[in-house]
This record gives sequence, structure tokens and C-alpha cells, in this order.
Amino acid sequence: MDQTIYLFIITTLSIFLLLVLVMKIKVHAFISLLLASCFVGLAAGMPFMDLIASLQKGMGDILGFITIVVGLGAILGKLLEVSGGAQTLAHFIIKGFGEKRTTWALMLTGFIVSIPVFLDVGFIILIPLIYALTKRSGLSLLHFAVPLLAGMAVTHAFIPPTPGPVAVAEIIDASLGWMIIFGFVVGVPCAVLAGPVFGRYISNKIYVPIPQHIEFKGEVDTRSTRSDFLMIAFVITLPLFLILIATTCGMMVRTGYFAQDNFMVDFLQFLGHPFIALAIATLIASYFLGFKKGFKPKQLLEFSDKALAPAGLIIVITGAGGMFKQILVESGAGEALAQVFIDYNVAPIVMAYIIAVIIRVIQGSATVAMVTAAGMISPVIISMDLSDPMKALIGIAIASGSCILSHVNDSGFWLVKKYLDISEKQTLQTWTVLETIISLTGFVLVLVLSFFF
Repeated sequence: MDQTIYLFIITTLSIFLLLVLVMKIKVHAFISLLLASCFVGLAAGMPFMDLIASLQKGMGDILGFITIVVGLGAILGKLLEVSGGAQTLAHFIIKGFGEKRTTWALMLTGFIVSIPVFLDVGFIILIPLIYALTKRSGLSLLHFAVPLLAGMAVTHAFIPPTPGPVAVAEIIDASLGWMIIFGFVVGVPCAVLAGPVFGRYISNKIYVPIPQHIEFKGEVDTRSTRSDFLMIAFVITLPLFLILIATTCGMMVRTGYFAQDNFMVDFLQFLGHPFIALAIATLIASYFLGFKKGFKPKQLLEFSDKALAPAGLIIVITGAGGMFKQILVESGAGEALAQVFIDYNVAPIVMAYIIAVIIRVIQGSATVAMVTAAGMISPVIISMDLSDPMKALIGIAIASGSCILSHVNDSGFWLVKKYLDISEKQTLQTWTVLETIISLTGFVLVLVLSFFF
């Protein structure tokens, strides 16, 4: 058998093994990715100790970056949560948009809040606001919940520093600045279609009242001041702004507009590195959303500990994705995969999306789908020497694929069902369709943008 075909078959079987381990045997995703990596390496004929060295390198290379970014992002999100920042942001955005455009305000709120806050946490924090708006208006709960969920789902999948896109960017060596730019360019239309547009349609089809077990008076906290809102908006957008400044400086240096040995450029790139940008935002948040809100140092330490617990799970799964990528590269399986793509004229951006879709639908976890697809496509990107914008577009394609068809094997499905108090069928009609709209719209937009880069 031709070596290229053999290695391609091994890579395909490794995905099948991963899905069997996760779905049938119920092995944790971290261990499953480790075993799938070992399978590829051994089947490709790697010496035992070389395999171990590759696993260690793959894990170490990605964790050196992802641990700091995800850890700082988690702490920043926790501070926004405990300080009441999410509710403050929502209140002022809704007030600014006016009652007639509340659904658009909720979409924007979800979009912004989910940058530093995990989707499930943000939704739980803001669901009382959805109940209040529903009680006051008499409309279906879905009229308000769907736009909020759409904004959150888009940011959670597309825009760093949320863990998924950060992990993908690191595995495929894409610029976080370009990921942020394309995340917004692609994400906003996705959020509009899946949020206010789909929300208006589905809320007219399905009437959902406030859940019976909810004892809610319909009151919204309006004690926060405009200065609170401005500070929260500043803290959330500061790291994004700094990262984009650093990316712009890098582009200017490569095009010859700025000299390479320029102190100011070096300084701005230093400030815009994700480590420093997030550290600055976290320190500012610790003071203004922590100490100024009356929290003691010991309480802030406890908040940080609690924030890092869920982040740890994402970090180890991402590390396993780094191992999988490294084994594909060093075993030659990734090169064989790239050759098959070239021989059959399959664009990597299409294959990245398809791989993410398959893994997402079968095993449910968007994070596992993203890191696995990124690990598989990374060797292809290396062999093709793609530009930074194109790498970022492939990253967004992976993120789009990881959103599709959320159903009963996804924890997000049950979260939405629980807090909206709807049936499984209604959850499929709302949340599953919402996620699929985001996925398909995102992929179409990525394909269109790919013709220009």
C-alpha cells in the first residue's frame, strides 16, 4: 500500500477511535485524545521514546501559551460576574437601544458579556433579566432569550480571548489579532440572523411563558451608574484593542512602513501580546470591580481559585489537542493528509469545517471538536505556507463547524432547556436551529472572505 494512503487511513481511524472512546466507552476527552495520538504514532512506526518526546513537546508548546491566556481570561470573567458587571452592561445597553429594539440590545449584550465570561455562566447571570422583560411585555420568553443566546454563542465560538478560538489559534499558528477581526466580521451577521431575526420568527411560532417554578417579581436592578457601565465596557474591550494594535504594528513592520528595530513598535507589540493585554485588564478589573466594590483581598483570591477550576478542564483538553497535532506532524501523517487534500483539490478551509462538524455532531463537545479539527488541519497549513489572514479564516471555519446541530449530547442543550423550561422538541426547534444558523452563516461568510486573502 502506498505510504501516503496508509498514513491517511491511520489518521482517519484515529478520529474513529477518538469518537468510540468518548461516546461508547465514556473515556474522558483528554485521555481519549492522548490514546488517539499514541495510536497514530505507533501505527506510523514512530520509536517508543520518540513518541513520548513528541507527546511532551506537543503538550508543552501549547500549554505555555494557552494556560496563561485562558487563566487570565477566566479570572477577568469571574470579576465581571461577581461585581454585577454583566447586569450593569445589559441594563445600560437596553436603555440606550430603547424598548422597541430590546432584542438587538440583548444580542449585543450577549455578544459583549461572553467575551470574558463563559457562555453558561453568562446565561445564568442574565436569565433573570429575560424573565423580567418577558413578564413586563407578555411576549414569549423566546423573544428575548434567543437574541441573548445568539450573541453569547457567537462570541463564545469566534472571538478570543474565549478559550475555544484561543486554542484553535495556537494550534494552527493563527494571529489572535486576525482571529478577533474575522471573529467580529463573521460573527456580527451570524448573531443578527440567529438572534433578532430568528428570535422574532420562532417566538411567534412557540409561546413560552416564565417557568412556573420561578418566583420572580419582574424587577431589574438599576442602581449601577453610568461610570460603572463605562468602566466595565473599558475592561472588556481593552485587551481586544491592545491585541489589535499589536497585530497592526506587526503588519506595518512586514510591509516596511515601520522599521523593525523601533522602540515604540516593540513596546506596543509588548502591550498587545495576549499575556500582557489580559494581565493589564485583569489588574484594572481587580481594582475597580473588586476593591472599589468593597471586596477584600482574600475574597478576590477565592474568586480567582473558583474561576480557574473550569478553566483547568479546557486547558488539559487543549493540551491534548496539541499532542495530537504534534504526533500528526512528526509521524508524517499530517503531511500525508495534506497530500490527499492537494491530490483531490480539497480546500483546507472546507475540510477544517467538515471535520469540526462531524466531531461536534457525534460527540457533542464544541471544545473537543475545535481542538481535534485544529490538530488535524495544522500539518496541512504548515505544508501550504498560508498567510496569517487565511490561517485565521480557517480558524473561524473550525469555530463555525463546532457550533452546528447542538443536541442531546451537548451540555449547552440541557442548560437552555432547564432555564427556559421547554421540552426537548422545543429546545431542538430553538437552540439547535440557532446554533446551526450560526454555523452555516459563518461558514458561508468565511468562504466569501477567503477569495480576498
